[in-house]
Amino acid sequence: QVQLVESGGGLVQPGGSLRLSCVASGNILYNLYMGWYRQAPGKQRELVATIGSTSTITNYSDSVKGRFTISRDNAKKTVYLQMNSLKPEDTAVYYCKYQNIYGNEYWGQGTQVTVSS
Repeated sequence: QVQLVESGGGLVQPGGSLRLSCVASGNILYNLYMGWYRQAPGKQRELVATIGSTSTITNYSDSVKGRFTISRDNAKKTVYLQMNSLKPEDTAVYYCKYQNIYGNEYWGQGTQVTVSS
């Protein structure tokens, strides 16, 4: 089992920045990748960004490319999402995901990000 705890969400004005954190615990030895996903009201959950276990491979959705940066610190068992130039359409609950090499996936409880003036 893997437990994920997200933090760092909140209310920010358009053009502002936030950094989300996700701390992993439990059986995290066989990580394939970790990622951030988001779900806005009335919409399906969508990919935001993913990062491989050694940080050499990252992937971003077109809607956040150039504005968001995913990173990880394996010593701290933490993955981050730096979000800059935030827009109202970035408003959503952001979820952290852990995927292991056996195909098992785990999700955090989510953290709310609201972009509004």
